Amino acid sequence: MRARIAAFIDHPATQRFIFGVILFNAVILGLETSQPVMDAAGPLITLLDQACLSIFVIELASKFYARGLRFFASGWNLFDTVIVGASLVPGGTGLSVLRALRVLRVLRVISVAPRLRRVVEGFLTALPSMGSVFLLMGLIFYIGAVMSTKLFGEDFPQWFGHLGRSAYTLFQIMTLESWSMGIVRPVLEIYPAAWAFFVPFILLTTFAVVNLLVGLIVNSMQDAHHAEDVARTDTYRDEVLTRLEAIEQRLKERE
Repeated sequence: MRARIAAFIDHPATQRFIFGVILFNAVILGLETSQPVMDAAGPLITLLDQACLSIFVIELASKFYARGLRFFASGWNLFDTVIVGASLVPGGTGLSVLRALRVLRVLRVISVAPRLRRVVEGFLTALPSMGSVFLLMGLIFYIGAVMSTKLFGEDFPQWFGHLGRSAYTLFQIMTLESWSMGIVRPVLEIYPAAWAFFVPFILLTTFAVVNLLVGLIVNSMQDAHHAEDVARTDTYRDEVLTRLEAIEQRLKERE
């Protein structure tokens, strides 16, 4: 029975059905934010939302029954359990704020869609390397915040009045949001040589460090894709060898 249930859950048609339910539930959760829609069809929308949640609970219970304790060996199963469990929090309890987390059910698309899973796995693989890049960026921001506070804090306290304000302003400059006309050009009117600070900072953070982060993520995604291809090849090879051994065993029995 467990083998049959596991085969049914892993069947492509079942996975496509769950994927469709997740997308449908995402639409339902979006409709719940519209007061006119809720006034017109509130009970129906609530009923459909509960039906989707029931399907998710049944799916997880079936997986747990089919796989036993091996269910917890998969990080994606734990992810789905947390997401669905947050939706089961009663609305009348002191944790009613967690009811807003129902929208996280949309994230189950990640665990169902293999391509999205590959993206997330690549991102998680890149986190250790990204930590070093973030540390480097933190050092650059700290040095830049100290320098900008000492250089421009007296005349522009609204932007560089203290360390925290300077760091936030530099972050805005890094995002290139109103950095020229909004911040740098007013500073240049009093400090004509200020470009020697801002231009290298933008080149170093916006174009160098950020692109380095993107490169790390892309490389990790490629590695994850390659590892998946290797695993798929090994699985196919093992399956072929198993079949050949079975054929060889049958031939020996006939002899």
